[in-house]
Amino acid sequence: MKIKKIDFLTLKDFDRDDLIELVDLAGVVKKNPGKYKKVLKDKNIALLFDKNSTRTRLSFEAGISQMGGNAIYLDSKSLQLSRGENYSDTAKIFSGYLDGVVIRTFDHKIVEIFAESSSIPVINGLTDSYHPCQILSDLFTIKELGLLKPDLRLTYLGDSNNVTNSLMIGLSKMGIKITIGCPAEYSPNPSIIDYCSKIDGSNVILENDPVKAARDADIIYTDVWFSMGDADSKDKINKLSPYQVNKNITGHAGSDVKIMHCLPAHRGEEITSDILDGKNSVVFQQAENRLYAQKALLIYIYKRL
Repeated sequence: MKIKKIDFLTLKDFDRDDLIELVDLAGVVKKNPGKYKKVLKDKNIALLFDKNSTRTRLSFEAGISQMGGNAIYLDSKSLQLSRGENYSDTAKIFSGYLDGVVIRTFDHKIVEIFAESSSIPVINGLTDSYHPCQILSDLFTIKELGLLKPDLRLTYLGDSNNVTNSLMIGLSKMGIKITIGCPAEYSPNPSIIDYCSKIDGSNVILENDPVKAARDADIIYTDVWFSMGDADSKDKINKLSPYQVNKNITGHAGSDVKIMHCLPAHRGEEITSDILDGKNSVVFQQAENRLYAQKALLIYIYKRL
């Protein structure tokens, strides 16, 4: 008998044991790429993307194909959504034709409507509020580095955004301390901080001094200062420039500090090229791991159906 479908909208719905299982599974997938080649046999999974994508699109398309499935790339402009059909009706139509959908869009409410209205698994490939697939891959990368443990000191520097939200939730679920270094006006969403504060073992620290935030960090993580859809602002750049990940900032961390960035990077803005390409950077390992984390997520979902 089939069990209830699993949606992957945020990390809020998954506990520590779930995340550990997913991270461990990503490692198995990476070491044994052919082991799960039939998990998605005869499965058709749509990628409904309203935001540009490189890593999310490629990792899902390649992962679905490598496991025997068929990925169908779509955007709202090419569907009747562009002529007024609502998301609830569209979700029901998708359910009749498909076995799942990965959505990358703006308003998080869209993935919630799809999940409520469809009978197939819905995966959040990114919204303005959350990026859970990225953080699942990040946790796997941190484990590969041998750093996924309670005494890890991870610092995020820069603008608070969907990645920051999911990073705080993911690390809090794992009982790992995270320091957010940013100007007060670019602090994380208070509701996310409040949510994390209620998780046993969570430790989210806000620090407005970038040097203090970076001091003795094992990992320094950053992201672009302007997310997709945001307008450029000289004032924002000026306020965030002290939080640029550069040689000066990383010099306050441990000598073996690892550098993470979810990409794409605006070189010379939130991070300098010498740091992004430097010996301590694990950015491209992090990017490659999106494939294994995405495959692990698909296995986790479809092996239960």
